Amino acid sequence: MPSPATAYADPRDAVLTPRQAEYRVFAEATRRLSAASKAKDEGAPEAFARLAEALHDNQRLWTALAMDAASDENRLPDTLRAGIVSLAGFVRGHSARVLSGKAEAGPLIDVNAALMRGLRGQTGGA
Repeated sequence: MPSPATAYADPRDAVLTPRQAEYRVFAEATRRLSAASKAKDEGAPEAFARLAEALHDNQRLWTALAMDAASDENRLPDTLRAGIVSLAGFVRGHSARVLSGKAEAGPLIDVNAALMRGLRGQTGGA
């Protein structure tokens, strides 16, 4: 399976800033997560497999983001870096609860949406 960064590669991405490219990858991961969650709620065939795949890809994306945030070369403020690592831990734990049927994917979608707002430079609501 390709990495999350390359799984959604688009030739138009060559002209995107890194921030825009991150936004695009998170938007696609969030779209897939939302669609798979809805399909599962509606009882669609193979919906759980789609949800599991979307959760896995979302976790890989957050793991890559956390690894970058933890890197000594990362120039983000320490508090933001720590927050990203903490959110990645939340994503990992909550994803496991979703897979075990003990939680819904909504909070993961919300976390992704908040990150996307940050990438867009927005601070409040949707």
